[in-house]
Amino acid sequence: MNKVRTPIEVRYQETDQMGVVYHGNYLVWFEIGRTKYIENLGLSYAKMEEENVVSPVIDAHLSFKKPVKYGEDVTVETWIEEYDGLRTTYGYNVIGANGEIAVSGTTKHVIVKKETFRPLSLRRSFPEWHHAYIASMKGEV
Repeated sequence: MNKVRTPIEVRYQETDQMGVVYHGNYLVWFEIGRTKYIENLGLSYAKMEEENVVSPVIDAHLSFKKPVKYGEDVTVETWIEEYDGLRTTYGYNVIGANGEIAVSGTTKHVIVKKETFRPLSLRRSFPEWHHAYIASMKGEV
């Protein structure tokens, strides 16, 4: 399984009154990691969107293990957890400088026509994505 690591510098505005990263920001970091993962496969969300196709989140799960605070450097590790040709579940770990997992989670996505939100098959609509995802899950990328 191919995993991509994306560095994140924790900014002050991402923290709450306790000085801990506000929980909603982890989803933003997941998106950053997911975008880098896709770019690492040689693919582009922007090119998909040029065809009036978008990829909404249909499910998200986060598990908080350790607080992340302002000034820390973390890494978002991203991979494909599950893929069936229609739905893609990405896995994530937010890893602290000490190597420990602070937050883990998943987001599940489909692709849809932007105007109608009608679901599309990634396998049929974007075969290059399909092949890249399969290869990545096998560790061939």
